[in-house]
Amino acid sequence: MTSGILNVNKPRGMTSFAVVSLVRRLTGIRKVGHAGTLDPIADGVLPICLGPATRIVDYIVGQPKLYRAAVRLGVATDSYDSEGEVVATGDPSGVSRDDVEQALASFVGEIQQMPPMYSALKYQGQPLYRYARAGKTVPRQERTVRIYRLELLRFDSPVVEIELEVGKGAYVRSIAHDMGEQLGCHAHMEQLTRVRSGPFTLESAVELGELEAAVEHGDWEALLLPADRVLESWHAALLGEPHSRDVKHGQLLVLTPVGSEHIDLDTPCRAYSEDGEFLAILRYRGANRWHPEKVFSAL
Repeated sequence: MTSGILNVNKPRGMTSFAVVSLVRRLTGIRKVGHAGTLDPIADGVLPICLGPATRIVDYIVGQPKLYRAAVRLGVATDSYDSEGEVVATGDPSGVSRDDVEQALASFVGEIQQMPPMYSALKYQGQPLYRYARAGKTVPRQERTVRIYRLELLRFDSPVVEIELEVGKGAYVRSIAHDMGEQLGCHAHMEQLTRVRSGPFTLESAVELGELEAAVEHGDWEALLLPADRVLESWHAALLGEPHSRDVKHGQLLVLTPVGSEHIDLDTPCRAYSEDGEFLAILRYRGANRWHPEKVFSAL
């Protein structure tokens, strides 16, 4: 069964769902999903998981992501990006490079962020963007997100270019909007590129045209990355035949770690057979017991 991850360079103007549909049509594989939505306005790294590798999506989404964004000062929009309707304007002529750098510094660390109305988050079973398109505003709750790094790359007022590394759930559009409010001149995101998502980088991303050509030549599977690529920083366990058989049945394993390193409860671990097959993700339950959280190898 075909399984793996395509590191796709999503073009601007295309939805993430459209990329998934195209990959599904080209490869003939029905079980396909992306790991982290990119808005149509954005381009860059979009990991696409195929077959059993779709079970790894949550682990990719949870990893840090690196973005480069162009932010236009002086104009706020209802969607916080250049595709929205203008809702406020201001004069950015008095905003200096130092002002922007100080504003950016205030967003680094754990912050409370209000999700934009134009987002896929749901309220009463419906995505927020549907309410927004109908001209309605519904209650939203701030949530805690982490901004690991936020730097000013270029200051060419009224446009500034920033680079930021963020954790799960952070909206770059919201940072652009909030920065404009803090500076007193309004702002919105004009352009966005995802440079990295977990271990997947823009430099190694596959263009859709490249994928189409590989499908025509019958060698597209060579573009697939293994499902465990995103887990390489975790502990790894090499299992003998009895334990390999048990893990395929989802049975609890008793494994003694090598060395005296302390292992915290719920620590994840990659499990492999003696011939190097990726079998499962294990989760530590204490007393040398490991529970198979996700099994990737068929019986």
